[in-house]
Amino acid sequence: MSSTLVVVGQGYVGLPIALRAAETGRRVVGLDTDAATVAALNAGTSHIGDITDDELRRGLAAGYRATTDAGCIAEADTVVVCVPTPLAPEGGPDLGAVEGAARAIGSHVSPGTLVILESTTYPGTTEEIFAPLVLTDRFTVGVDLNIAFSPERIDPGNTTYGVRNTPKVVGGVTPECTRRARDFYASFIDTVVEAKGAREAEMAKLLENTFRHVNIALVNEMVRFSQELDIDLWDAIDCAETKPFGFMAFRPGPGVGGHCIPVDPSYLSHRVKAKLGYAFRMVELAEEINHAAPDYVAARVRDMLNDASLPVRGSTVLLLGVTYKPDVADCRESPADPLAVRLRSWGADVRYHDPFVPVWHPHGSDETFHREADLGAAVAAADAVVLLQAHARYDLEALADSGAVVLDTRGRLTPSKVVARL
Repeated sequence: MSSTLVVVGQGYVGLPIALRAAETGRRVVGLDTDAATVAALNAGTSHIGDITDDELRRGLAAGYRATTDAGCIAEADTVVVCVPTPLAPEGGPDLGAVEGAARAIGSHVSPGTLVILESTTYPGTTEEIFAPLVLTDRFTVGVDLNIAFSPERIDPGNTTYGVRNTPKVVGGVTPECTRRARDFYASFIDTVVEAKGAREAEMAKLLENTFRHVNIALVNEMVRFSQELDIDLWDAIDCAETKPFGFMAFRPGPGVGGHCIPVDPSYLSHRVKAKLGYAFRMVELAEEINHAAPDYVAARVRDMLNDASLPVRGSTVLLLGVTYKPDVADCRESPADPLAVRLRSWGADVRYHDPFVPVWHPHGSDETFHREADLGAAVAAADAVVLLQAHARYDLEALADSGAVVLDTRGRLTPSKVVARL
């Protein structure tokens, strides 16, 4: 296979796709604006937790290379855009990187090229913003260039589902664009699902994460009154989960984090309000509940300290696991950040341990925290311990038996005189 693929953006989405495609014999160029990242990749050093240096080196041997030169787009028959779309202040996605990538493609692309946007955004972005910048005034979509959207479904830390075996949704601006995108992904991904068009593919991504966001909010709301009514919500969820149809289990936690759940539903909410003039009330309520979850955790810590006749001010509170999900090093939008800020505002001596995070800079705080070197000693010295992420490296049984006052926000420890669930 002599085709050339250019993947724009070599982060946690773009790099795995680039390397998976290289396995099939394609020439693959990873285009990124960060010169240091490009140099490291070409030297065989990965900056992505899910990609080992050995995997990267195999990709280099198979025909992958990285560059900062957008001129490589002229050589491509397929260009895939995987650039970040962070939440903008007004609530929608910041499309600066998407627009920059589209302009670069428009300046260098050759007729016959397939161009696919994977960056998460609101429905309509591909057709209304991305495609016109790629097409400029030189090309016609579906004739000279094929343009499609395919939502990224990378799940960092997931050892079961990766690029190859996670079904890929594709939706083109025209039926021919959809067909070209389908054939491209089918060459290195097991299952490809055709959407009616680009807007439906864009909506599918937001539907997936809005579904999770709303259902997490449901149990995060229920855990509050369940605690006051002396109901073990975790046990109730386990019982409900035995129903073989019509129920999907979601469990409470200290809040939502990461690059998708706290952000993606806001794109849809913003689009509905900007385009139609009314609110997407389900998402707004879910955001309110999930954003308040860290404050609820802080209140539970305060109550536990009060029960031990200790004030929050001056008490040592140890946070275990400050990443947004277990067994990854990613702290983006972690609920540990607002929790630490709240506890520090009350005068608590906040400390933390996380096997994946040696130094922690909570968003919203000017403080820098350094990981406790001795976990056992840190647990023994703490007035209260908060289990935020049950990393596999943690000995939860030893934590439960330590005698420390523990607030378990994940429902992993058996409640006792000193261990309380959220």
